[in-house]
Amino acid sequence: MSWSRRVSCRLRRTSAQVCDHPGPLPTGFSLLPWLLLGLGSLSHLLQGRTPNPWIGGLGLITFNSLYIYVVFRSFDKKLRKAASTRVALLLMGVVTTGLALGYGGSWLLFFSLLGLATGAVVRGPWLGRTAVLLSAFAGVAAGLREGWSAIGISYGTFLSTMVTAAILGLSEAVQELHAARKELARRAVEEERLRFSRDLHDLLGHTLSVIVVKSEAARRLAPRDLEAALTQITDIESVGRQALTEIREAVTGYREGSLSTELDRARSALTAAGIEPVVRRSGPPLTPQTEALLGWVVREAVTNAVRHSGASRCEITVAGTAERVRATVVDNGDGTSAGPAVAGIGGTGLKGLTERLAAAGGSLRTGPSPRGGFTVTAELPTDSEESAAVPAPTLGP
Repeated sequence: MSWSRRVSCRLRRTSAQVCDHPGPLPTGFSLLPWLLLGLGSLSHLLQGRTPNPWIGGLGLITFNSLYIYVVFRSFDKKLRKAASTRVALLLMGVVTTGLALGYGGSWLLFFSLLGLATGAVVRGPWLGRTAVLLSAFAGVAAGLREGWSAIGISYGTFLSTMVTAAILGLSEAVQELHAARKELARRAVEEERLRFSRDLHDLLGHTLSVIVVKSEAARRLAPRDLEAALTQITDIESVGRQALTEIREAVTGYREGSLSTELDRARSALTAAGIEPVVRRSGPPLTPQTEALLGWVVREAVTNAVRHSGASRCEITVAGTAERVRATVVDNGDGTSAGPAVAGIGGTGLKGLTERLAAAGGSLRTGPSPRGGFTVTAELPTDSEESAAVPAPTLGP
C-alpha cells in the first residue's frame, strides 16, 4: 500500500466515517408524489360532479404546472431565491384560493400542497411567520367554505410547510457537512504529504552535507593522521545512523527536535568544515516545541553556512528571558549563507521556517551582517502556549 493511501486510510478511520457518502440529495421528483392529493378533485371532474368543469380543469392544470415549476427550482439555491420562483409561488396561492373558495371539499387539500411548496422555497427566519400566516389564511378560507369541519386544513397546511422545510434543510445541512469534512480530509492528506516531503528533504540535505564535509575531512587527514581520519569516519557512521532514525520518525510524524542535540551537531559539522564554532546558551529551560523550532533554525543556518558561506568562524547564541528567547547564528563569510537561490533573503528552508515561527508567535530575520558575513535571528515566546499547538516545522523543498 502506498504512503498516500496509508495516510488516507488513517484519516478515514479517525474522521468518523468521513468517506461514507450520506446518499444523493433529494430532488423535485421527491415531491411529485404528493400531487396524488389532487386525485379526489380530478375524480370529481371526470365524474361531472364539479360545476363549471372547464374552469376546474384549467385551474387543476395551472396549479400542477406551477407546483412542478416551483418544487424543481427549490432545490437550487440561486433559483430558489429568484424572483420568478417567488412569483410562481404567489400565483399558486391565488389559484389555490380560487379553487378552494369556488369548489370546497377535496379542493381544499391544495392548501397542503401549497404549504409543501412554500416549505421547499422559503427558508431561514421568515419560514415560521410565513407558515403561520399561510395556515391561518387556509383555515379562514376553509372555514368560509365548509365551516368548522374544515378547520383541519389549517393544521395540515402548517404541518406540510414546516416538515418539508425541516427535512430539506436538514438534508442540505448534511450534504454541506459531508462536503466540508471531505475537504478537510483532503487538505489533511495534502498537508501530511507536504510535511513528509519537506522533512525528508531537509533531513537528507543536512545529513548529506555533514557526510560530505566529514568525508572530505577524512580524505585530507588520511595521509598524515589516520587516527583523526578514522574519527571522522566514525562520525559519518554515527550521522548516518541518526539520519535513519530521524527519517523513520519523520515518516510516522513523531519526530521532535532537541536544541542541545542540534548545537552539538552544529559544532561537529562546523569543525569538520574548517569553521571555528562558538556556541553560547543562556536563559530558562524551554518547552519541547520551542526547542524543536530553534533546533531547526540552528540546523538550517549551520547547513547553509557550511555549504555556501566560505566562513572561518560561526557564532551561535541562544539567549532567553522570562518572556522570549532569541537564537542568532552569525558567520564571517561572504554574506550569502542563504544559498545561491535567494541570496541575502533566505533560502527555501528559511522561508519555511519563517512561516512556522510566525505561526508560533515568533519571527525569523535573515540577511547580510553590517560587518560582513550573514546573520540568522529567530525569536519565540518563552511561554509557548501558542507554539505548543504548532507541529514540528516543515522546511521548504
